[in-house]
Amino acid sequence: MRYRKPKNYKDKLIKYYGSVVIESPENCKGRWRDVFGNDNPIYVEAGMGKGNFLMEHAARNPHVNYIGIEKIEPLLIGASERVQDLKLSNIRLLSINANFIEDYFEESEISGIYLNFSDPWPKKRNANRRLTHHNMLERYRRILRDGSSIEFKTDNRDLFEFSVCEMSMADFTVEEIQIDLHNHGLEENDERLISTEYESKFVKMGRSIYRIKVRVDKNKNLRSGSE
Repeated sequence: MRYRKPKNYKDKLIKYYGSVVIESPENCKGRWRDVFGNDNPIYVEAGMGKGNFLMEHAARNPHVNYIGIEKIEPLLIGASERVQDLKLSNIRLLSINANFIEDYFEESEISGIYLNFSDPWPKKRNANRRLTHHNMLERYRRILRDGSSIEFKTDNRDLFEFSVCEMSMADFTVEEIQIDLHNHGLEENDERLISTEYESKFVKMGRSIYRIKVRVDKNKNLRSGSE
């Protein structure tokens, strides 16, 4: 179903420009340390929705900076309000399409990427639209630091299997895989159990949540390509 943006939503969003929402993120490329006012590592969530996952991470890790990407701009209104209410100074939000992520970050500027419950684009002809397609993985590789991580979660087994294959073919090193994350025997406060809005709903419905974490070794890929 196509999302209809509410009328006059810009009037509500504008008050968060500068403090939480970055109006012109292309101007921040290469200078995100200046935006946050520190040299802390930066993690990006692509497709943050209402932002529950991002805010919980930010609250637990005040010495890490977080950037939430959401192409549906009106969703930033509620998220921005919560960020301010929680006084989370280590979060910034962008309304951009993840396909153009390289326009907003320099090479090796990011320490980690979260991909949570991305659109599965189930038809084969649309596979290149998936956020774990190898074309996207190469974009992430360029903006990520060597040795950094990508974490992906979904309730869609087909998408998960596709993503595992794409990540393996991209020469990323698999560090963790959980086939049923919330029944994996993890401690209640384990950060791997921090949930998105969709995730909480799916767990209540009894669905399995699939998760993979990979390490990005930039030199490994270069060596593979030269063999």
